[in-house]
Amino acid sequence: MDTADTAAPVATLLENHRAFLRYLERRVGDRALAEDILQDAFAKVVARPEQAPADEALVPWFYRTLRNAAVDQFRRRGAAERAHQSFARELETREAPSAEMEAEICACVSRLASTLKPEYAEALEVIEVGGTAVKTYAEQKGLSAGNAAVRVFRAREALKKRVTESCGTCAEHGCVDCTCRRQ
Repeated sequence: MDTADTAAPVATLLENHRAFLRYLERRVGDRALAEDILQDAFAKVVARPEQAPADEALVPWFYRTLRNAAVDQFRRRGAAERAHQSFARELETREAPSAEMEAEICACVSRLASTLKPEYAEALEVIEVGGTAVKTYAEQKGLSAGNAAVRVFRAREALKKRVTESCGTCAEHGCVDCTCRRQ
């Protein structure tokens, strides 16, 4: 299709913009969401004009496209809601690790933390283990709060890397019987 062939269907759709928006708003119950769906549908037509019918079937076709987009939106919203509910149930039923397991985990992580750069190990010890606020740590060390936050972030990333190197898949899946390599 050339530009002239593309312009006619787009012009027809734009003439019906308000009707399309009202249609979507009634279906999804939210004007902002309706506008987003409509904009996405228009963008698809502009990107792939050959998919739109060139005759008087254009407007009914676009209503079907909008209906399908609204249904897809509800499906995505439903899937996200189900995932949130599942996560909430998991949190409610999740058992805290036993004191013995927590001690084992802490010993393993502490051992690996001691292999980090001294400033990273210290930051993790003071902030994560000691519970000191990043801002307070920054003041104690004569750092800006941003610099301290970056240090803690980098320390966490370095520790994460060490745990993954040492524990392998146990780090991802949380094994109960820690058989990680002693370093």
